[in-house]
Amino acid sequence: MSEQTIQKKPVTVKKVLLILLAVLAAVVVILAVTVGFLWGNEIRTLLSFEKIVDRNDDHLDGSVYQMTVSGGYYFDDFLAQGGAASDSDLIAFITGNLTKGLIDISLEAPEIGCASFTAQAQDGSRLFARNYDFSKTNTCLVFTDPGDGRHASVSTVDLQFLGIDVDADVTELMDKIICLAAPYIPLDGMNDAGVSCGIYMTYQGEETVPTDQNTDKPDLTSTTMLRLILDYADTVEEAVELVSQYDLHDSANTSYHYMVADATGKSAVLEWVAGTDGTDNDGAARELKVTYSDETNTQAVTNFILQDGYYTENDDAPAGLDRYERILSRLEETGGVVDDSQAAMDILAEVGRRSWNNDDGNGCTVHSAVYDLTNKTVLWVANEHFGEETHTFSFGLDRLN
Repeated sequence: MSEQTIQKKPVTVKKVLLILLAVLAAVVVILAVTVGFLWGNEIRTLLSFEKIVDRNDDHLDGSVYQMTVSGGYYFDDFLAQGGAASDSDLIAFITGNLTKGLIDISLEAPEIGCASFTAQAQDGSRLFARNYDFSKTNTCLVFTDPGDGRHASVSTVDLQFLGIDVDADVTELMDKIICLAAPYIPLDGMNDAGVSCGIYMTYQGEETVPTDQNTDKPDLTSTTMLRLILDYADTVEEAVELVSQYDLHDSANTSYHYMVADATGKSAVLEWVAGTDGTDNDGAARELKVTYSDETNTQAVTNFILQDGYYTENDDAPAGLDRYERILSRLEETGGVVDDSQAAMDILAEVGRRSWNNDDGNGCTVHSAVYDLTNKTVLWVANEHFGEETHTFSFGLDRLN
């Protein structure tokens, strides 16, 4: 039997290169699919991040950005794990979920002033107005629509709370990735049910003691409480009921109270107190107290506790009392009715920080917002540039106009 010799064709360099390219292409596709699966929502969110107001360092103005958040930002998972009892617990959750453990995030909460009030427009619309008083910082309008029975909302975020440099624009990719945590730190906002809320410092106790409840309830930090309300509340009463199911842990060694309002005109100030100001030094002993709006559905709040008897005759004038009295006097002149959102904005302008007892000279009202809870629209002004087109925005929950 004769042997048959099988001759193999030599493998050429060209074939080797083609094989390598095919393998490389397959790896790229696999990586792309993997990245898309793990980071799809985050990538879409980052692509939406854009600047809408330029900074002006000479005027002590930070930049303003907007961002539309894709997906549910893991807030259901956050609640399912019992929330967070501290800023460090919140950071751990955000880092593990939003950045997949690859990028560290820090949270900061400097002292803030602020004021809010509710009113009715001439056409019957219900308004929630808010000044955010602080100093130069970058801010971001954050649009969310998580689905799964949760409300769409818009909120305003101070990016300094995420450790973003106040003296520079947000241009680096890492800084933008850090901004993915913005849904967890709203300072005020409105959802598509017409519920709005805001956060304000209270300086409680002899040396400002944070609320730090410690029961068997799940836990929320200051700004995640606002996120809970924006995502789930249909009314003021629902907001109060939701909040009462959690222990509150104030952030950054300071104390806060909250104002919430809805499209019916009802509003409430949520406060955690124990005793009087001079004795309110145990954050774990505090309990939720709710002060509802009066029969005119008009209410105001600044930076002091509204509970009767909290301050004694020996106490100094509460922080923000002068701004509070100015706001109420303006509302009392018209029975709690203003012409429209612009008229409400004019009241906010009167108590803006640059013009109101600004002794240190470097503070400002970072943003002013009037939320129309009936029509689900917002009038928003950056850095006290009232009446200036470049710094004034009117928009709905879906986009800027």
